[in-house]
Amino acid sequence: MKNVLVSTMAMAAAVLASSASAETLTIATVNNGDMIRMQKLTDDFTKANPDITLNWVTLEENILRQKVTVDIATKAGQYDILTIGTYEVPLWAKQGWLVSLDDLGADYDIDDLIPAIRTATSYEGKLYASPFYGESSLLMYRKDLFDKAGLKMPEKPDWDFVASAARKLTDRSADISGICLRGKAGWGENMAIINSLANSFGVKWFDEKYKSQFGTKGWHDVLEFYVKLMKDAGPVGVSSNGFNESLALFQQGKCAMWVDASVAASFISDPKQSKVADKVGFAIAPDQAGSGDHGNWLWAWNLAIPTGSQKVEAAKKFIAWATGKHYIELVAQKEGWANVPPGTRQSLYKNPEYLKEAPFAKMTLDAMLSAGENKPKAQYSYWQYLILPEYQGVGTAVGQLVSGAVSGNMTVEAALKQAQQVTDREMAKAGYQK
Repeated sequence: MKNVLVSTMAMAAAVLASSASAETLTIATVNNGDMIRMQKLTDDFTKANPDITLNWVTLEENILRQKVTVDIATKAGQYDILTIGTYEVPLWAKQGWLVSLDDLGADYDIDDLIPAIRTATSYEGKLYASPFYGESSLLMYRKDLFDKAGLKMPEKPDWDFVASAARKLTDRSADISGICLRGKAGWGENMAIINSLANSFGVKWFDEKYKSQFGTKGWHDVLEFYVKLMKDAGPVGVSSNGFNESLALFQQGKCAMWVDASVAASFISDPKQSKVADKVGFAIAPDQAGSGDHGNWLWAWNLAIPTGSQKVEAAKKFIAWATGKHYIELVAQKEGWANVPPGTRQSLYKNPEYLKEAPFAKMTLDAMLSAGENKPKAQYSYWQYLILPEYQGVGTAVGQLVSGAVSGNMTVEAALKQAQQVTDREMAKAGYQK
């Protein structure tokens, strides 16, 4: 009896010791499909790491950005792992706010990362965020609606063709919009498509002295084109639609075309999620009148560790799992190769199973690689966002003005005038304009 009692006490002590040593990682992430899928698959991680538990904080994109920015800037230490974009990585690494991730282990295979994405998630040659998925932009469309209307998608469409086709394909009686584009205000929401349009129209934010260009004819053409297109062929209530809302509309068969992130390709092609999965076609993002600049962006959602975390080693274990080759294989096993997180690893684009199941794979990779060309040589890197510390603020402010124009609450001219005023004021305050 004494031996049994001693044994029982020893077991209880071991359980208490294990509980005391267990670490809970609080992970802030975005509410998109790939991240939600990751949460469902984390039993694979916790079984291998029983001493680590996971606490998820899943937020809408704009809210996520606000909360993690405040948390890291104030060193509040609320989160152990942050989901951040390629915009934040170099800026926050420069501030010393992120832990270096160059030591995630041999199995992680850092050299397998796509060079453009590795560069975008590094600072001074060191990796500061591990890419979960990468993307560019694509034109996604309904082949059946094109056939019915007697339209053929060009190999390299331009925005004039897209606008003309969108107006022909719009059928308000059937609740089908000719084209769905983001309208929700936010530097990472509607400004993603606005900046992509601006790139393809050959328009930039600033001149060489960082003077805002919103008063130019070029920007007037960009915003007027967008506003008219959404009025004629866009969905009702477009100013409320971000990526997730536009994705849902396309999956429900309510969009004839959609220009947005290439990561959406797997979701609209999945018959479990999309009513039009067998009717989808893909094309390169449009340029403007043969300019050759397709405005295709480069972006990745990444996992990073704030320097305020007290659980760095546990956080690194999770990041190595979630962004490594094993996780890609796990998703392929559970969900099929077409649904693995794309755009981060070179080996994925050499995998015949993935290439067979994902007809959008090569087009996505080509778009990402071309988007990454020559950006570091520019005055300021400019994809669907500007890599400037001030952009989060001015991009959001301009996004709100664009949303006001597309909803009809202000004219294009008024929106651009205010955009120029707020941008010049902030850039002057930050010392760019001498």
